[in-house]
Amino acid sequence: MSDGEKNTGPADTPENTAAAVENGLPAENPRNGGVHTLRVSSLYKMFGRKKVVQGIDFSMNTGEVLGLLGPNGSGKTTTFYMIVGFYKPTAGDVFLDGRQITPLPMYKRARLGISYLPQEPSVFRKLTVEENIWSILETRRDLSRDDKKERLEELIDEFDIQRIRKQPAFTLSGGERRRTEIARSLAIEPKFLLLDEPFAGIDPIAVADIKGMIKLLSARGIGILITDHNVRDTLEITNRAIIISTGQIMIQGTKQEILDSPVAREIYLGKDFSM
Repeated sequence: MSDGEKNTGPADTPENTAAAVENGLPAENPRNGGVHTLRVSSLYKMFGRKKVVQGIDFSMNTGEVLGLLGPNGSGKTTTFYMIVGFYKPTAGDVFLDGRQITPLPMYKRARLGISYLPQEPSVFRKLTVEENIWSILETRRDLSRDDKKERLEELIDEFDIQRIRKQPAFTLSGGERRRTEIARSLAIEPKFLLLDEPFAGIDPIAVADIKGMIKLLSARGIGILITDHNVRDTLEITNRAIIISTGQIMIQGTKQEILDSPVAREIYLGKDFSM
């Protein structure tokens, strides 16, 4: 991590939502109130005199899976952290549904529907799986206690963690921990889920498992922003990807457009990369 200043319609079903996204349409999520847009505008970041990010602009809709990629030192992680609310931009803004959220800290962005899952383990190690999820549900003032209990059971069933629900988090495998963390992040009914290196530190079976969950969340109408060094697995599940180099967007497009781009191959993928 770098040093720096921190700071219901026709798409209600997973099948219809997935089809809408594939056709380039924003997806509705009945749980979080329809279609939403996350936009970054002219983001700049300097550490001292060094320009790390130089004028990043893009937007994404709910139901879309967007990859934020680039070589080490490209500025992609800094860009990601400005969207999360971990870094304060030197200039530029972040918007959620047209509302400027640039000054808001991470916890206030979470209340508005932007959930963040860090690369490092974020579970409470001494709590059980169900206690980890419950700890977030307890913060929701919009739900009665019975509603919270019902949502807990829904998340446990949806993420197939029934058999480990009573296990302390420190006993979980990497894949089980990731599954628990994603289930917990959904306790706030996010519009967007920001995933930092979701494929890091887990085995190939768990990677496939996480990819399946990301597809499910997208089909439910949740927007997913991913930054990961595992470019092959990331491109495989994204609707669109952005490649950043020297703090600027060099190319963005579908997986095939990225693969066909001489620029992408020169600065990031390499000439022999294939899917």
